[in-house]
Amino acid sequence: MAGLNLTIHVRQKESFEELLCSSTLRNGNQEYMLYLSAINIFLSITAVIGNVLILVALRKDSSLHPPSKLLYRCLATTDLCVGLIVEPLQAAYLMAVYNEHWALCRYLLVTVYVTGYGLASISLLTLTAIAVDRLIALLLGLRYKETVTLKRIYLILAIFWIVSSIAAGSYVIDYRIVFWCSRIFTPIGLIISIASYTKIFYTLNRHQMVVKDRFQHAQSSKAVPLNMARYRKAVYSALWVQLALVACHLPYSTVVLLLNRMRLRNASLTYMVVWGVTVTLVLFNSSLNPFLYCWKICEVRQAVKKTIRYVFFCRKR
Repeated sequence: MAGLNLTIHVRQKESFEELLCSSTLRNGNQEYMLYLSAINIFLSITAVIGNVLILVALRKDSSLHPPSKLLYRCLATTDLCVGLIVEPLQAAYLMAVYNEHWALCRYLLVTVYVTGYGLASISLLTLTAIAVDRLIALLLGLRYKETVTLKRIYLILAIFWIVSSIAAGSYVIDYRIVFWCSRIFTPIGLIISIASYTKIFYTLNRHQMVVKDRFQHAQSSKAVPLNMARYRKAVYSALWVQLALVACHLPYSTVVLLLNRMRLRNASLTYMVVWGVTVTLVLFNSSLNPFLYCWKICEVRQAVKKTIRYVFFCRKR
């Protein structure tokens, strides 16, 4: 019975790859393949440029606590890898379908899936760590810098990269491992993030009420509201990045769940086109994040502006 189930799952995996690398997907959609490939190339360029600027800006910015800065640098690095690796591979996959290179198509499809899943997992885990980091900063106060150190964050991020790489690579052995990892750890990460932000905003509201009640006697604590205002900005910045990831990944997750529930052979051509669009939307998240950093984090925005001015100034000279 176990052998029969394994055979069925392997056939489903092969059917899925055959469907995405077949003339069925290509016929009547040649222009769609070209347009989507061009979009992925454009997103690759914007993701690389945007995240390189962010990494330079984070290196110059001294306002963030080093462990918090390291978490953002990890997130920008994963987005940079998406722009350098995944999006060019996705564009190459679409062109392989367009040119009917089916052997190359299946190889590229597996490579895109493994690298894309691995990097997406690291991004999700890092954003979860950022949410927990903001909560710890609020709860521990002055003890935060003693508790959250660079060494510990490096260790946590190393675990994220190793676990995500192993889970993504397991697709080659048995795709069900990746499927169940995503179904288990993605909800857990989101629940932890939601719980962290809920606790943060509940605590901030309570703190605001206390500050209002004691405002008349707060001559010596005028710096506290200012620090809390800065903390609020940091929380909202992290929350925007988290919401952007959910918004970009949710359509793809929905399409994949629907695809798993239906017979692959009966999947309509329109449905597969929607699948390709949702994949591109997932990759778009790596180009969107640098804009969110610049929009929500003033120090990063100023550092990016200085870097751009320096680049253009050198070119003029």
